[in-house]
Amino acid sequence: MALSDRDYMRDNYHAPHIATKLIIFLIVAFVVESVLIFYGHIDVIGELGLTVAGLKAGKVWQLLTFQFLHAAPWPWHVLLNCVGLYFFGRPVEEAFGAKKFIILYLSCGILGGLLQALTSLLLPNHPDVPVVGASAGICGMIAIYCSLHPMQELTTWIYFFPVHVRAMYLLIFLIALSVFGTLVPFDNVAHAAHLGGILLGIAYVHWGVNASPFFSKWNLFKPHDNSSANKKPAWRPARKTDDSSAEEFLQREVDPILEKISAHGIQSLTKREREILEKARAKMAKR
Repeated sequence: MALSDRDYMRDNYHAPHIATKLIIFLIVAFVVESVLIFYGHIDVIGELGLTVAGLKAGKVWQLLTFQFLHAAPWPWHVLLNCVGLYFFGRPVEEAFGAKKFIILYLSCGILGGLLQALTSLLLPNHPDVPVVGASAGICGMIAIYCSLHPMQELTTWIYFFPVHVRAMYLLIFLIALSVFGTLVPFDNVAHAAHLGGILLGIAYVHWGVNASPFFSKWNLFKPHDNSSANKKPAWRPARKTDDSSAEEFLQREVDPILEKISAHGIQSLTKREREILEKARAKMAKR
């Protein structure tokens, strides 16, 4: 008996309540931060922003608090991060639930902060200035989303012109930019923090979710399989695939899988369905 779309959505969908509340909290925190700086003359960033000196002084809370501060007074920094959290954080929470989402988000931020501090400590010409922003956690969410949906086409805007790019290539670009910015600090962006969040996001998908080798040729961007062992597959083949012709094989067995990917995403496929796709690839290669 096949699972209905309603059953599938009920078993795999988590409403993104925490991500939405986190966006609101970041905006409220920015307003409070700005008021304290400009009316209370309080050095909020110096005390709660992340610095090597602060960590050496035992202010370990900076690894958490820096994630909720942003550059003031202009709101573009916090708004850009909120946009990223909306488009990438919400789908991650939908896939894994609120508890895992917030743990992953904060963990990516903490690892990003540690890598940024380590970079400032070990590499020359990296000044120890306060680091603020939610970018490390959000970069981790981007890495998780792109690893789960590598072939998903995303749309961004450059000077009012839409640019379409697959998620896999966006992730590769972010990794390259973060590595270069970490080695050569060409701007005031904490690229090492971004890199730390990205690395943890990728590691979680490929070691925690898929338990697949990180540097495997075919598994680097292997998507997550949401189905569990005790669930019945949404589709099962009518007869053994090896006995069918290539045309019958594609029409009878591959087309339903492609329809399932279109409806629910590639992460919804079972192990058996992934094997069918591999066989289809092999048959097409021989033609």
